[in-house]
Amino acid sequence: MQIRRLLPLAVLAAVVTVPVAAHADAGVPPQLQQSAQQWVQGLPQPQQDQAQQFLQNLPQPLQQVIPQTYPDNLDGWIKHALFVMGQHGIPGSYDGIYRNVMRESGGNPRAINLYDSNAAAGIPSKGLMQVIDPTFAAYHVDGTSGDIYDPVANIAAACNYAAHRYGTIDSVFSAY
Repeated sequence: MQIRRLLPLAVLAAVVTVPVAAHADAGVPPQLQQSAQQWVQGLPQPQQDQAQQFLQNLPQPLQQVIPQTYPDNLDGWIKHALFVMGQHGIPGSYDGIYRNVMRESGGNPRAINLYDSNAAAGIPSKGLMQVIDPTFAAYHVDGTSGDIYDPVANIAAACNYAAHRYGTIDSVFSAY
């Protein structure tokens, strides 16, 4: 029974120390250089949930050291984008992003608009937030993929653009 109580602490120790040690000391054995994500994913689901909940409640400097894990779905993409946006001071809320994603693409990260004025000009809107290539390039957020169809990169770039043009994505209620 005592071992079960210590398991979350052991996971926490591994999650916190291994990524830091792997970067601080090149002499760390490769098998110990796994990311926190790999450590957490190797646990049974209830312990994964506990570890993720704990990690999300850590102070900001520790959150930046420990890699976060997000589900590969709309909820996870939005939460991951919000994390990246927070690191870059880009404003926006889950509800504002979700509202715009649903209006623009219905949640389809591969959506492409071949019928509007942008498409007629040869630069169709793409991805979850329906961003055109020049806007994506201009407002791309460091630390995200350079692929306009990558959901996190698309959301972050669109929110960065909206922040510069409208103050925040939360102020956008129609095509932008």
